[in-house]
Amino acid sequence: MINIGIIGLGTVGSGTVKTLVKNKEIIEKRLGFPFMLKKIASLEYDKALEDLFPPNTITQNTEELFEEKLDIVVELIGGINKAKQYILRAIENGSSVVTANKALLSTYGFEIFKKAYEKKVDVGFEASVGGGIPIIKAVKEGLCANNILSIEGIVNGTANYILTSMLEEEKTFQETLKKAQDLGFAEKNPSLDIDGIDSAHKTAILASLAFGTVLTAQQVHTEGIKDIEYSDLEYARRLGYKVKLLGIVKMKDGKVDARVHPAMIKEMETLAKVDGVYNAITVRGDIVEDTTYIGQGAGSFPTASSIVSDIMDISRNIEYKTHLRTPLLSFPFQHIRKLSTVDTNSLSMKYYLRFRVVDSGGVLAKIANVLGNHEISIKSVIQLGHGREWVPLVLMTHQAREKDVKEAIEIIDKLDVVKGKTLLIRVEENEDVG
Repeated sequence: MINIGIIGLGTVGSGTVKTLVKNKEIIEKRLGFPFMLKKIASLEYDKALEDLFPPNTITQNTEELFEEKLDIVVELIGGINKAKQYILRAIENGSSVVTANKALLSTYGFEIFKKAYEKKVDVGFEASVGGGIPIIKAVKEGLCANNILSIEGIVNGTANYILTSMLEEEKTFQETLKKAQDLGFAEKNPSLDIDGIDSAHKTAILASLAFGTVLTAQQVHTEGIKDIEYSDLEYARRLGYKVKLLGIVKMKDGKVDARVHPAMIKEMETLAKVDGVYNAITVRGDIVEDTTYIGQGAGSFPTASSIVSDIMDISRNIEYKTHLRTPLLSFPFQHIRKLSTVDTNSLSMKYYLRFRVVDSGGVLAKIANVLGNHEISIKSVIQLGHGREWVPLVLMTHQAREKDVKEAIEIIDKLDVVKGKTLLIRVEENEDVG
């Protein structure tokens, strides 16, 4: 009998509990042995959940949970400090842990994993990236024969919904954000989603697993989508691209290139076709080449699916005494190494640039002159909206170094024919596997 404790009965916690109760028969058949939800602790919860369990199974006092002998403790309260305290306490007690807490793992993951290794218990965190998509297992196990060359993904459904709806409905960012909030796709304070912070948490975790390193969210170059306008999405479509907020992980010259930012990708690529609240992650390996995983990246039951999968995996390890069968960080600890990160200024790629300029002759020549002085050549130009004082001017560059592009923009933004801050969107194009 595997005894399980759960801390937190919010959206995800409730979905996890309901999944374990509803699918108890099939879960136990697949395990080959029984499990029990021994104790559940939550300050607030739907009282109807009490009807699913014997009396006193649910408590508002977390101390009662830690008084039980538990094989697995599932942390679903979110946040960092209190969650870290509970997880480390569970590990110290000899319990394995399951969590969906990407903010915690992308900040203190190594400390938690090291403690678990010392105590010979497991940590499951499939639900921390991609919700119901089994991407952690894919990287740690399914693709373990590969050198991971890159991971690119839409890892935030809120941002993807906003960009999709802006284009389809020809609405402003603010209008679409308000709709997302009304529908429950975006929080009242949407900063984690629209500023790329949530995506950075997930990108840091993926980078750590892909390359056997320890990367925190603070080391991920992070930009959000607040400056994207409908016109940018329409211009991208005319040029054969879609704009997505991507988490990007690559290895370059022994350094980790980890970024979150809006990116233009060719409209025929799989990621470009994934719209709405869905997530999609493409992993490129040197042997398998590209594999793409698509599904719901958040929500009660999709996330619960991954949490219960972790519970089942760890339950098998406990039953058959195979703890730490799969390394927590994808590589054994003796192969975990500290790696430097790539400075974005050293990147070289194509760029989409949107200026707001005076509608008069000679403006393009002035801008082109500055770009030329920085060895940046123009691939294409779009200018619309004639007859107004200020009009958008869109340029696509050929391959250029980011440092040069940013220096040129700084000069251009000071020209008297340019108003406001220039928007830069990077163009992500896959290199051939070789």
